[in-house]
Amino acid sequence: MRIDLHTHTRASDGTQSPTELVHAARAAGLDVLGLTDHDTADGWDEAARAAAQVGLTLVRGMEISTRLDRWNVHLLAYLPDPTEPALAGHLTRILEGRSGRTPAIVERLVALGIDLTVEDVAAVSGDSAASGRPHVADALVAKGVVASRDEAFARYLNPGRPGHVDRYAAPLRQVLAEVTAAGGVSVIAHVWGRRSVQEPGPETLAELAGLGLAGLEVDHQDHPPAVRETLRGIARDLDLVVTGSSDHHGTGKIDHDLGCHTTAPEEYERLLERAARAAAASGRSTPGVLG
Repeated sequence: MRIDLHTHTRASDGTQSPTELVHAARAAGLDVLGLTDHDTADGWDEAARAAAQVGLTLVRGMEISTRLDRWNVHLLAYLPDPTEPALAGHLTRILEGRSGRTPAIVERLVALGIDLTVEDVAAVSGDSAASGRPHVADALVAKGVVASRDEAFARYLNPGRPGHVDRYAAPLRQVLAEVTAAGGVSVIAHVWGRRSVQEPGPETLAELAGLGLAGLEVDHQDHPPAVRETLRGIARDLDLVVTGSSDHHGTGKIDHDLGCHTTAPEEYERLLERAARAAAASGRSTPGVLG
């Protein structure tokens, strides 16, 4: 069984529709697909219809933008009720923050002499839940300013670059409790993959496990082998689920092909068991695995 638990569609910053993603996952030989668009469940229904047609198991989730002290942390939430009031409130505020900073980013880029408008960004963001930095990057590609999203981020949009503007991210400890209250289960995405220091460290991860964290995304393109082995050991010590995923964005992210990393079936079952316990305790109508 081949299981990929972290993917994106045009509902956030991927380049495929939910239907296209599901068909691509089936063509790539996947049996189980986790749909985890940023801060939204907008793609769930379309993906569920497509998954039923092609016989693919769909795990509905989302990747929530959170902050832990001074660190940005992406939290994968699987099978929560997205209408739980506290969680829904945070998702709305995060999405508003994404879209709200776009004019400020455009203004900074224009000050650098780049011919770009908010309308240019809207033209490429389409029906996504919010426009954000990836869509600004796509607009820069469309204008011929850069050749790829990666170049746009490296030159203009990453922290410390001239077009970067900060935005709201929800408090991680609070969101962990909200996902649990919504009947879902939480996994930290690409734990140490996007910074030069290994934070959150083992002591903080132990604290988060006590607050409801269920797992760590260990096998990811942003983690070299030595980092994966260290994280695997931490997960074992803390009894956390170990996942592996592609973080696929269609053509929006290179070297993240569907199924390039996968989750072991036994770890997947552990994740579902924890989600089932959370759903039962929540008393809410949570989405089930479709398959």
